[in-house]
Amino acid sequence: MPDVKHQKWWGWGYDGVPDFQYANKPGFAPFVRARIGLDLATAPVVRPPALSELTVPASRASAADLDALAAVVGAEHVRTDDETRVVHWAGRSVRDLIRTRAGDFTRVTDVVVYPGSEDECRRLLALAAERDLVVIPFGGGTSISGSLHAEDDETRVVVTVDLGRLNRVLSVDEHSGLARVQAGILGPDLEADLGARGLTMGHVPDSFTYSTLGGWVATRSSGMQSDKYGDIADIVKGLRLVRPSGVVVLRDLPSTSTGPSLREMIIGSEGRLGIITEVTIQVHRLPERREVIAYMFPTWDAGLLALHEVARSEAHPVFTRLSDADETAFSLSTLKAPTTPLKKAKAFGQERLWDVLRLRGWDTDAMCISYCCFEGTKRHNDREKDLVKSIVARHGGITLGSGPGALYDQKKFDTPYIRDFLLDRRTVGDVSETAAPWSKLAEVHRRTKAAAQRAFAALGRTGFVMCHLSHSYHSGACLYFTFAFVLDDARDDLEQYDTVKRAVQQEFMDAGATLSHHHGVGTEHRPWMAEDVSPEGVALLAGLFEAADPEHRLNPDKVLRTRPTPEGSATTG
Repeated sequence: MPDVKHQKWWGWGYDGVPDFQYANKPGFAPFVRARIGLDLATAPVVRPPALSELTVPASRASAADLDALAAVVGAEHVRTDDETRVVHWAGRSVRDLIRTRAGDFTRVTDVVVYPGSEDECRRLLALAAERDLVVIPFGGGTSISGSLHAEDDETRVVVTVDLGRLNRVLSVDEHSGLARVQAGILGPDLEADLGARGLTMGHVPDSFTYSTLGGWVATRSSGMQSDKYGDIADIVKGLRLVRPSGVVVLRDLPSTSTGPSLREMIIGSEGRLGIITEVTIQVHRLPERREVIAYMFPTWDAGLLALHEVARSEAHPVFTRLSDADETAFSLSTLKAPTTPLKKAKAFGQERLWDVLRLRGWDTDAMCISYCCFEGTKRHNDREKDLVKSIVARHGGITLGSGPGALYDQKKFDTPYIRDFLLDRRTVGDVSETAAPWSKLAEVHRRTKAAAQRAFAALGRTGFVMCHLSHSYHSGACLYFTFAFVLDDARDDLEQYDTVKRAVQQEFMDAGATLSHHHGVGTEHRPWMAEDVSPEGVALLAGLFEAADPEHRLNPDKVLRTRPTPEGSATTG
């Protein structure tokens, strides 16, 4: 059996990782009850069934298929058992989890293989061409945009290629700040290896714990620290892409002028062009100091203006983040009850601070918390903190200090566990993120929240939507929305979810934003591709995919649906 660790089949994270707990967070239950009408004390808890209680369709792989695959990777690295196939059949989006927990396994992958080398990947693709197999590359399984499943109408044998055995740092050129790394390495393992050398990649997406380098590249990922380290497209300096006919080799060059960028073409291609086996990444020396400082603004608009000024200033924080009033209230609701005299004193001091702000005329229901991270020497950080503090003050904000900032750093990977906790209680909690120019951010924020509320009203549900700004650029920033509502047992779960999700995504388009900033396209976002990149842009992409994979074997239908439908026509929606 391959020594590759997987997330549990029905949710986020590994088996044994504790579920989200709210008993020690006195503000959480009242907040949830007030905002979406869910009483955690009385709500039934519907845990996922045992996999043995569900009917998993039998593998369609023939004995000859399995023998041929085993001849490439070894019999011990070919798996057809139900649990392995279900773990790999989809990602971890709300849609994926609703279907998985309900046993709605319309088209489960038929076989999972674990190649141990680039050559084995090449031979697998050659075999797929020979036997007309569909190949889906798989990293950590954290996709929330539908990038990992076969279409329900796929009739061919589907092979998922798990890259978990390709998980090593191959070499490091410290002089140039470059590292050659196999694509299947998980985020924590990559940073541990680099950290032992005094280095960091600096790429920390929300999925960091369970996602892989290859997955980040394939979906055009962005990390929490992209203000300093860049998005994955900035970090990738070279790569190797295995195709049925050979290997695309992009060397580790700082910049080139050799026609349209093949590197850019491959980044974000979601397996449509081949299997990414190796990536050369930019790495940096670990900073001497790291500090996360919290600030509070009286309003969202004041915070937006301040962070825009920070982005244009001489200060260059590792990240800047601003939560709107609703997300600020949610964050405060997740704070643990103080248990020591010191913590109780700090909590009392916070309440006194709120009293002072009210006396100053602040509406504490409208205030918005912000975080900035600084890395470098003490002198460097102090200078940048002073610059940011003065900008914050000019926009009416106050500096809260490093205490709340340290708490943010500790909790930054917790949100998916809260989502699964709510799903156990028949409640959807999901996210949609976008990006827009600074001049449009306030309008995108207002319009998207209004669109979500209209969708909740259409369903007759009480819903909640919150947002934060992250990933700042010279011209604009990312807005990351989270929405939640209790499902109506009298209606189809996915129909209800789609009503809200579609409303949010459509409003991004109507307000002049993009359909996704860093979650990729997959199948869940592809209906809006023509609106995002124009019909002619879609035609250009479709031509690329058709030329690169005319038989539609390489993760077909992600980003665009170009494979002919059973009726004989192809669509791009």
